[in-house]
Amino acid sequence: MSRFLCLVVALCTSGWTQLASAQEFTTRVIAVLDGDTVLIRRGDGVQKIRLADIDAPEVAQPFGASAKRSLGEMVLGKQVRVVSQAVDQYGRMVAHLGLDGLDVNTEQIRRGMAWEYSHYHSNKTLSALEAEARQAPRGLWAQRNPTPPWDWRKLHPNVDRHPVAQPGRADTVVRSIQPADPACSPRKHCSAMHSCEEALHYLQQCGGGRIDGDGDGVPCEKLCKK
Repeated sequence: MSRFLCLVVALCTSGWTQLASAQEFTTRVIAVLDGDTVLIRRGDGVQKIRLADIDAPEVAQPFGASAKRSLGEMVLGKQVRVVSQAVDQYGRMVAHLGLDGLDVNTEQIRRGMAWEYSHYHSNKTLSALEAEARQAPRGLWAQRNPTPPWDWRKLHPNVDRHPVAQPGRADTVVRSIQPADPACSPRKHCSAMHSCEEALHYLQQCGGGRIDGDGDGVPCEKLCKK
């Protein structure tokens, strides 16, 4: 009996943890890291959000850049409605994003930019949309045999999941080629940044990896403190 009670308490505690972290709020997306991960402005700092129920290709794997670009076209620089579900083991908020009545997570699946990845594949709506995208075929399903990102990560455990394009390189894996940005300077450090937005721009557009020492996608922690 005591073991049963302990199990019940453990399950309830886990549920309370998820409920305690569940919240809704509106904020602006200030960076897109890949096809299912964004940074938002939160209070005095930033928060990393992992889109719930989907898994997009990593930026370094085939079609990863397209999935990132698709998400960026929808939400980058825009006000979104965040409906959080939990906080994962990496400290990321797991959530659905809403924009003008559109569920962004669902739209990534409909476009063929991600796999359905709900708990025990319980989201039948997403499963049906994935099957429809496969049949079309749309997005990544136009590839002959796309590798699921969870398998790709096992095969490439040491690859940076959020790489940044280096200045002067034609890095089509990470981002499309863009005109040189006059704000970019290889000599810049966090001490030269005046705001979190400037640091994020330098990291994302200029290849300023040195200002993100721990490689978590958040530059200059003193400016972009969580």
